[in-house]
Amino acid sequence: MAARNLSVETTFILLGFTDYPELQIPLFLVFLIMYVITVLGNLGMLVTIKMNPKFHTPMYFFLSHLSFVDFCYSSIITPKLLENLVMADKSIFYSSCMLQYFLSCTAVVTESFLLAVMAYDRFVAICNPLLYTVAMSQKLCALLVAGSYLWGMFGPLVLLCYALQLNFFGCNVINHFFCEYTALIAVSSSDIHIPLLLLFGFATFNEVSTLLIILASYVFICVTVLNIRSARGRRKAFSTCASHLTAITVFHGTILSLYCVPNSKNSRQTVKVASVFYTVVNPMLNPLIYSLRNKDVKDAFWKFIDTKIPSH
Repeated sequence: MAARNLSVETTFILLGFTDYPELQIPLFLVFLIMYVITVLGNLGMLVTIKMNPKFHTPMYFFLSHLSFVDFCYSSIITPKLLENLVMADKSIFYSSCMLQYFLSCTAVVTESFLLAVMAYDRFVAICNPLLYTVAMSQKLCALLVAGSYLWGMFGPLVLLCYALQLNFFGCNVINHFFCEYTALIAVSSSDIHIPLLLLFGFATFNEVSTLLIILASYVFICVTVLNIRSARGRRKAFSTCASHLTAITVFHGTILSLYCVPNSKNSRQTVKVASVFYTVVNPMLNPLIYSLRNKDVKDAFWKFIDTKIPSH
């Protein structure tokens, strides 16, 4: 009980990128621009999908939730990052740090399963086009999305429960720009062997299960596409998957390098730089990837702009 009372008064210091004081302002401007693009891109994608009946299909339903998760994820991490780049006080309260960890980890896991669901959606659309609307019913789509959110909360909640049992005393320095789990528990005076094993097992299960779904879906997609006689048909089929594959590569490549290698010898600076990709860069890239490579989305976006900003 005494340890819990001490934990309530505990504060953390997020070092962030303090190793490079001369880069604080340039980094602030870069991350601010990226955050603005992220917010506008993801909210723009949400509004475009919501306002246009043409996009009321399973594929865009999943894409809208991906945009929502990216918007939330970026808003959980980036504002505090921006604040710490320009403010002398880089502290964060115990409860705020635990909440940031839980929400950010929930967003990451949810996104990984949403990407797997989107791969399954493309598999059904390309391999069974005549049964697509029946197979991907509204009920199934809602269940797949709800399952992604629920599983996204379950694992982080288990890890959070273990983190809350750890002892933290006084002011603890976290060598990261946000309350990332390994950096957070590393400053504890308790034994962190079990939380690290749980994290490794949880991250590995998530990566293996989602990547198996993605790989299996795309194996069947490739076989089906290669059997299409029309070159134009093959290009159209592959083009619908190109955006999704790009997003998967950026997201899963970073996660695998950070969390699925036990006793990783990556330096803390390498971890921080890699973390920027899935916390800041990826949420910004997703709406750009899906909009720039999708003619329907681009046309709908400019049509929406024209209706809201009439030319004189």
